[in-house]
Amino acid sequence: MSTTAAKASGSYAAGPPDILRPRSHDLGGEVASASDGDDLLNALGYKAELARTRSTWHVAFMSFVLASIPYGLATTLYYPLQNGGPVVVIWGWVIISAIILCVAASLGEITSVYPTAGGVYYQTFMIAPAKYRRVSAYICGWAYVVGNITITLAVNFGTALFFVACVNVFQNDDGSDIWQAETYQIFLVFLAITLLCNAISALGNKILPLLDTFAIVWTFVGLICILVTILVVAKEGRHSGAYAFGHFEPTSGWPKGWAFCVGLLHAGYATSSTGMIISMCEEVQRPATQVPKAMVITIVINAIGGLVFMIPLMFVLPDIAMLVALPSGQPVPTILKSAVGSSVGAICLLIPLMVLGILCGTACTTAASRCTWAFARDGAIPGARWWKEVHTGLDLPLNAMMLSMVIQILLGVIYFGSSAAFNAFSGVGVICLTISYAVPIAVSMIEKRKHVIGAKFPLGKLGWFCNIVALAWSFFAVPLFCMPAYIPVSAGTVNYAPVVFVGFTSVSLAWYITWGHKNYAGPPTEQVGEDVATMTTGAASAIPGDIKKPVPVEGSLGKKD
Repeated sequence: MSTTAAKASGSYAAGPPDILRPRSHDLGGEVASASDGDDLLNALGYKAELARTRSTWHVAFMSFVLASIPYGLATTLYYPLQNGGPVVVIWGWVIISAIILCVAASLGEITSVYPTAGGVYYQTFMIAPAKYRRVSAYICGWAYVVGNITITLAVNFGTALFFVACVNVFQNDDGSDIWQAETYQIFLVFLAITLLCNAISALGNKILPLLDTFAIVWTFVGLICILVTILVVAKEGRHSGAYAFGHFEPTSGWPKGWAFCVGLLHAGYATSSTGMIISMCEEVQRPATQVPKAMVITIVINAIGGLVFMIPLMFVLPDIAMLVALPSGQPVPTILKSAVGSSVGAICLLIPLMVLGILCGTACTTAASRCTWAFARDGAIPGARWWKEVHTGLDLPLNAMMLSMVIQILLGVIYFGSSAAFNAFSGVGVICLTISYAVPIAVSMIEKRKHVIGAKFPLGKLGWFCNIVALAWSFFAVPLFCMPAYIPVSAGTVNYAPVVFVGFTSVSLAWYITWGHKNYAGPPTEQVGEDVATMTTGAASAIPGDIKKPVPVEGSLGKKD
């Protein structure tokens, strides 16, 4: 098919042209250098602006820290405890881990063909039919950016609430908490954590891979300490295996079947960061192979780490009704204190989780800044000319990071109006990320998966199965994350995630109507050559003789905003 014919049809009958795919001898091989990643990025229409300092394991470790098991499971354990107890905690985690493995594999396959910091947004544009390319990519991009920013907000706010609960393992003589944290105090803790995570991400950019490596060692050392200590000490005794793996006691007011489903929010929150790591593609040495591998490896590590953390907790679980009635909404500090019978012992076991909260916030801050920068690079965000700038001294998109931070702080003010704000932040983050993950997978299926033919991370015969499971979960998860944790609900306990989601959707829609539909052109594929087929690799041997090598541009507009 000629390039003109291909452009007219809006797709390629046998997948993307070979010149779009990394080749085993130059771009995808394990012996390739970091410059090969830049060559592939040039082929996809962008100028390399960030240093490629991460290996496969560095990316896997960062992806692990984004989920931050066990911290991610500790801060939301309230949901499965109220909606069923041990059965939902353990088996819900196993089920969701298997489902998210399909999501990660599906995204990894597509990413191996189109590895850019734009992630699912860029991928959607490349594989969607020409007629719907711009609007589908725009919707996906906004969902991806909003999801990254609000998940980062949820992590930092969750850490603030968790820190307060950890401090309160120490109590006054009358049994009351030593820190009766006021709303403004919790907000200030959140503010301090947010500023700290941004400072670490910005000023320590070069050592972030080392921090991620430290994090995974720290995590499993902490897990072993928690496992051994609470099972050996077990001050209030141990439950039977039948209880730890089979007790089902929903107290949320939902019917039993739906209570189990609502309890899955716990595992869904912890695994929602699966695709955020794609935004690091332009800082990875061989993104076409390393990022997909890291995504899948991380799900397996997370699944094991989650079970190592939660199974011992179920054996020493105190009264569930007491746990779900805690004002803090954070049962893990109370569980550990009950198990070891000492406030000092409990805080020692909680320190690893507290450190992981900061590391998780830092990783999320880093990923959110990259996807915001990538979307702004294509002119899709108001004020893109500022947000697409890269700070040469720090070698990162500092302006985009500051934009993300300011949005998080402003949204955090919602907490003054409702203590249910944390649920809204978490919910809208998962909803947006779920939608953004689903769009490229759905488009790929509609296009009969022809764009992933020859991918460097092929799923083969499992491709359709993984795609179907991923989409089924997406259709189920979006309404699920709009549900309140229990019924009946009040103004203070209702799930405000749909409200926040509609708010962000309104902003993006207004921007598209007033500016985007006339000026937004998407990624640079149509500006740098006749069509997608002109996006060649940097190696001269990979460029057909009749194709002129494009000059990479910084954004799709090809001009100042």
